[in-house]
Amino acid sequence: MSALLAEEEERDDRVELAVIGLGYVGLPLAREAASVGLRVVGLDRDPWVVAGLNAGRSHVDDVSDEDVRRMREAGFTACTDDACLARAQTVVICVPTPLSEDGGPDLRAVTSAARAVASRLRPGQLVVLESTTYPGTTEEVVRPLLEESGLRAGEDFALAFSPERIDPGNTTHGLRETPKVVGGCTPSCAAQAVAFYGKLVDTVVQAKGTREAEMAKLLENTYRHVNIALVNELAIISRELNVDVWDAIRCADTKPFGFQAFRPSAGVGGHCIPIDPNYLSYKVRSSLGYDFRFVELAQDINRRMPEYVVRRAQDLLNTAGRPLRGSRVLLLGVTYKPDVADQRETPALPVARLLRGRKAEVSFHDPHVPLWTVDGVTVPRVGDLMAAVRDHDLTILLQDHSAYDLPLLADEARLLFDTRGRIFQPGVEVL
Repeated sequence: MSALLAEEEERDDRVELAVIGLGYVGLPLAREAASVGLRVVGLDRDPWVVAGLNAGRSHVDDVSDEDVRRMREAGFTACTDDACLARAQTVVICVPTPLSEDGGPDLRAVTSAARAVASRLRPGQLVVLESTTYPGTTEEVVRPLLEESGLRAGEDFALAFSPERIDPGNTTHGLRETPKVVGGCTPSCAAQAVAFYGKLVDTVVQAKGTREAEMAKLLENTYRHVNIALVNELAIISRELNVDVWDAIRCADTKPFGFQAFRPSAGVGGHCIPIDPNYLSYKVRSSLGYDFRFVELAQDINRRMPEYVVRRAQDLLNTAGRPLRGSRVLLLGVTYKPDVADQRETPALPVARLLRGRKAEVSFHDPHVPLWTVDGVTVPRVGDLMAAVRDHDLTILLQDHSAYDLPLLADEARLLFDTRGRIFQPGVEVL
């Protein structure tokens, strides 16, 4: 085979993008890239995920089976072997960063992905970290691992950070419609990353550097975390002051400037709000030696909300002449947000755990969740919803899925506790 022919075959085998981690962040990114005509490969360590995608099956709410089939027709392939990384012009790392035992981010998946990239790194490649983490991770953790290859960031390859902004279930602001923040290790790194994401999204916002881009993500979610904690504590205080907090929020929300409405709930869920602010708190504590008190206080307030919900449920049953012990309690909606199947950090979990600890008989219903376990024990799922709300001593609305007929639930339930502030009817207890 001639050298020219070998070079042409190698070029034909190249792909524009390799996505590491094909979950809630990576798979939508791969879909968008494939939809604009890029050749895409995906790397995931879970053989079940890889086999399903290659067979045209999605495991992510916002990506349908039909989406995956179209991706496959466009040339997308999922794999478990990191050899595919060597073929890519751009590699984007979208692996999870859960909390470690010391309260900081568990970066094992990030470091594993970085080492895999380093082993296949070629001059001219762009590497982007999208996994949420503390400021400094790209420069202090990822860059040294990649440079073990002998190549230098900003000289031989480009390195950038671009925080993911995926909002599961949001049909208005998808990946293309949501501005993409990008920070590079050097100006040339940033320029290469901006050019890449410009193919996928309508607006690219360039940060000063990787640390600023990392901080932007934490700022977004810390802002929400603190304000949710504020309104949750206001809900508790307002009840003691005989104030309708929901009506107060409604009135305040009419102000056309200087106010954004947040609403009480049984707690915060998903990966972002209950997890991400801890990364910033960890960085402040480990690097500066003191606590980030706003975050720590917000975490404490939001963590206590399931206990408050259960206490209110117990009071409601007591008023009706029943003890919580032995009562049949039905939980409606056990996902962390409406109309998705995502259960990450759902407050339904501690609510169910606390109810069981008080010897209540707990069942659940969720149109998106066929099977639910709490601490390894299966929670019974009801079939006929209306028959169940008539049969249970107390029904607690934890998530207001659009499939629920809320006025009908209020009419049929023996006792209904609405933690979402959606049903303002006589006889309904509202958080």
